[in-house]
This record gives sequence, C-alpha cells and structure tokens, in this order.
Amino acid sequence: MKSGFLRVASVAPRVNVADIEFNIQQIIHHLKILESKGVEIAVFPEMSITGYTCGDLFLSSELQSKAIDALARLKDLSKDMNLHFIVGLPVAAGTSIYNCAALLRNGKIDIVSKTYIPNYGEFYERRWWHATHETVTTAFPVLGGEIEIRPGGGVFESHGVTIGIEICEDLWTPIPPSSRMALKGADVIFNLSASDDYSGKYDYLKSLIGQQSGRCRCAYVYSSAGYGESSTDLVFTGKTIIAEEGIIIRENDRWNPDDNTVIADIDIEAIRADRRRVNTFADCASYESASPEIPDLSESTVEPGESDLMFRDVNPTPFLPHDKSEADSRCSEIINIQVAALAKRLSFINCRSLVVGISGGLDSTLALLVAVRTFDRLGFDRKGITGVTMPGFGTTGRTYTNALTLMRTLGITTRDISIVPAVRQHFKDICHDINVHDTTYENAQARQRTLLLMDIANQTNGIVLGTGDLSELALGWATYNGDQMSMYGINAGVPKTLVKYLVKWIASNTDNEDECAALLDIVDTPISPELIPADKNDEIGQKTEDLVGPYELHDFFIYYTLRYGFSPSRIYMLAKKAFNGSEYTPDIIKHWLKIFYRRFFSQQFKRSCMPDGPKVGSVCLSPRGDWRMPSDASASLWLAEVEKL
Repeated sequence: MKSGFLRVASVAPRVNVADIEFNIQQIIHHLKILESKGVEIAVFPEMSITGYTCGDLFLSSELQSKAIDALARLKDLSKDMNLHFIVGLPVAAGTSIYNCAALLRNGKIDIVSKTYIPNYGEFYERRWWHATHETVTTAFPVLGGEIEIRPGGGVFESHGVTIGIEICEDLWTPIPPSSRMALKGADVIFNLSASDDYSGKYDYLKSLIGQQSGRCRCAYVYSSAGYGESSTDLVFTGKTIIAEEGIIIRENDRWNPDDNTVIADIDIEAIRADRRRVNTFADCASYESASPEIPDLSESTVEPGESDLMFRDVNPTPFLPHDKSEADSRCSEIINIQVAALAKRLSFINCRSLVVGISGGLDSTLALLVAVRTFDRLGFDRKGITGVTMPGFGTTGRTYTNALTLMRTLGITTRDISIVPAVRQHFKDICHDINVHDTTYENAQARQRTLLLMDIANQTNGIVLGTGDLSELALGWATYNGDQMSMYGINAGVPKTLVKYLVKWIASNTDNEDECAALLDIVDTPISPELIPADKNDEIGQKTEDLVGPYELHDFFIYYTLRYGFSPSRIYMLAKKAFNGSEYTPDIIKHWLKIFYRRFFSQQFKRSCMPDGPKVGSVCLSPRGDWRMPSDASASLWLAEVEKL
C-alpha cells in the first residue's frame, strides 16, 4: 500500500482444460506483466491451474498431483516477487477433495477451501468437492511439508492491508463469508469464480458485487473463468470486475478474449474512514460477535386455496426481454454467448468448416446467422460454411426461395440437393408405400437429410451444426438420429419464441435489404418440418403448432417446469392469468398442458443423448447439467393432476 492506495488486479487468462502446463505458463506470463505495473495483489479464477470444466478428471490422482506440483512452481516464483497473488486448484487430503484458493506471498502459501458447494442447475460440484468446517492438515513434500486447508475462506495481511478470500458460490448465498470477513477487518475481498454466462446473469452479477462491496464498506475484486473452458453445455467469457464501496470501478469487455485483465488503485484510507464514520458498521461487528439467537416462529395453520392473482401480472412470454429498452442488450448478449460457444468448439478442434442444413425456417436461420458471426470473429472465410438446402416432398417455394436468398446474401458456400430420388429408392428398399404419409414417411426424409449433412461434413473436413431448439427438445419434436443429431447444437438453449424474437431483431439491425426481407418473411412463415406434401396452392400443408400445440403456450409450460418445478395446477393457474383475454381459453390451456406432459416425459430418450450445446438462459435440458431424468419415468402423477383441473 502506498499513500493509502492498494494496487490490485483481476485476471482471467486463457486456459486449456486439464492442460496444467499451459495454464501455469499463462499465469506466469500475466504475473510478470502485473509485477512490472506495480500491482500488489492479484486474483485468478476458480480452478485456474487446472481449468474449471475438468468434470470427473478432478477425481484423477494424476491431475491432483500435477496441480500441487504447479503450485510449488508458483511458490518458488513468488519468493522474489513483491506481488502477492491468489490462484485456484483442487487439493486432495485424506478421503476428500477440496475446491481451494491458494494465496502466495513471498514464498509462503495459505490455502482456504470453498465454503458453499453448489449442487443445483448446471453446477453439480458435490460430485467432486467436499465442504469442511474444520481446518484440515495434510502433507505435501513438494510444498515443503504440512499444509493447512482453512475452511470458510480466510482473512490475511498483505501489503499493510487486511484481505479476505471467498470462492464463487460463496458470494451468492444469503450470508456470504465475505460479510463476516469484512466485520473482522478485511478491507478488500478477492473472489475466485467460475460463473457461466447466460442471458441477464451478468447484470445481476455486477449488482451482486456492487451491493456486497457497498454493504461491507470494502473493495471487491472478482475474477471468473475465461476463454478455453469447455463449451460442452456452458459458456465462460472471463469476467474481471473491481468494485469499491458499491461502485463498479473497473470491468473488462467479456466478449474480447484478449481483454482479460483489469487493474485499479483501491483507496484503503477512504474505506477505513467510511467504516469509522458509519457507526452501524461497528455495531454490526459487535452484534455478530455476540451472536444473539433468533427465536423460532410459532407454527400457524392456514387452509390452502387458489389465488385469483388480481394484484399480480404474469408475463406470457417469460423467455423474451421484459423491458423493451433492454431488448438490444439482451439479444446481443444471447448471440454473443452462442458465438463464443461455437468459436471455442471450432478453435479447440482446429476446424474451419461448418455444414448447416438450411430449410428456410427459423431454427436453421438462427444457426446460420450465429455461424457467420462466429467465422467473422475468428477471421475465417465465410465460404468455409456450407449451407445445404435439401428440398423434399413437402418443401414449398416460399421456404426454398428464402433459404437460397439467405445463403446468397450471407456469402457462404451453397449446395442444393433434392432428397426426393434417394428417399424414393429408400421406400422401395424397405417396401414402404409412398402414398402412406406416416411416421416412416416423415422420418425417412429427416434421416436422409442428416445423412447428407454428415457426409458433406466428412468431405469438407468440418462438423455439422445442429439447428434444433430448446422447445423442440422439450417436446421431442425431432427425428431420433435425424435432425436430433449433430456435432454441436447451437440452439439447444434457445426456446422457439426466443428464436423467432432473435431472428426478427437481427433483421431490424442489418443494412442488407435482401437479407432483411428474407429474414422477415422467415419470421412470418408458419413453423413446419415440411415433411408432408404442400397443398394445391403450394402452401405449407403441415403446421407444427396444429400438431403439438402453440409454442407460446409450451414455452410458458417449459419455463415454469424447468425453472421452478411447479405443479401442473400452479402452472395452469399462472397460464390462465398470463393469457387472460387471449385466444387461449382455460380449456385450450388444459388441453395443451396435457399434451406437454405426455410428450415431455415420453421423449426424454432423445434428450439423454443430445449433442453438446450452450446454455443461454436460466434453463436448459442438457442431460449433463440442468436436467437429469430417466427415459422411462412415468408421467401419471402429472397427468392425473391435469385431469382434475
């Protein structure tokens, strides 16, 4: 600390998952730069030595031991540095593994463990990490002997300042450990995090950091996992944020992988003066030390009933931006999340070729728009994207023309292959009557299209980009091993109502008139797989929403089922309020709610083997993360409740 100011840094370097040598070199590279700039304390992300998304590799003794070896190297490096720094790594001790932060100060190491281990949503950390409320001692010869793992974060002295350390989820709890650290004198809190990105989360995170630094009258230095983390289901963009007494004073551009460091001079004297001035801070510290008991509430019995929700508004489109003024930033954020995910996947497999089936419908349109933006960001030639239109028995001139126009205006490679001859031969081979428009008739077309895309991907040394969306996954509205399959499902976290909203938003933000016209017509086209022949006027003869129900209703059901696990009766009550006065009467809502539960349960087998794809909102259906469900679970309880409505 100099003149009452402490120079701190938050860094989110690139990582290679489980590539400890690469990660250590990145940390060392940044340490040298920070040292040259006079930084006194720096924080790196959660699991910065190994990468956060190692999954079950954390159970590997090889990974564990090499992480400790890497920490020993950093310890030696720190001996001659004025800079103190904090890194994250797994530490195995006894029969448990701990999610730890290591503070390195001039050749000395202090280790603290994560206090709260999440086991919900996309984070199932209790599979690997153990929480402890007691100090654990273990021996690491490479670190010089016995090491203590302190529980519940920790308070330390560094450069004349008291600092506290907590890890990720700790901040999101009702009473973060940093609150108690501040009351014990911590002037600055450092948080090692691995917070994924989805729509709206970043604004909430910044609010959380700002408010915590304000309540605790402290500075808060936050670093979250960055580029290079696995994009199997989640997207990590490397967020670095510094707040001081309620104000965000530094933050990086999280969409730019090269903007991964922020540095600030924290006014420690001002923080300490404020704490002396605000008498309730000292009162709180005294109150906390006394630890008064809060009396239990007496029990009360209330008869249950159904609310009329007279004084509550229920949004009928929960996946769409609520505030029109936020639409641009929210849509831009979602597209950026998808682009970041695809860019990571292409970079990791060293691939410059994508194959996308273009139908002239909403889903394939959004996938293609994301693909071209990803290629632009990576500096790849758009000709590396091969768009394939595959007209079949049900393809109309409208969708076919829109598909060709969109590919032409976006400047990608175009292939036009009719599936009719191949499917006719297939029907002949399996002895299927072409006039029988049943499931075989429809699925044969979907699988023929997937076969073409997969083989073209082999030809071009590329991958197939899946186009199916979250709503289709929930309803199972996809052909198993047909359009259900790809190498990466870019729309897997985007529900249909949001797909439509995003395509319309992109149309309103393009300067290309032909592209805009095509996009707007795609938005206005009835949703259809076009597997049944068109009518005599070449109009779409198979409309999805006539068969499985309105996506507006289904997305409402999906949101409250996945986000809150509400019962059918509660979802029905909310839907009646949300859609009051619309075409969706209570009887219509009940009808499609029953269809939703039947399909949602019976179609889980398609989701159990769904490809990787990024989460972009508060819910997703990945069997590896948010939604784990047996394929043979019974829907009887839910359907019985719907029948009683």
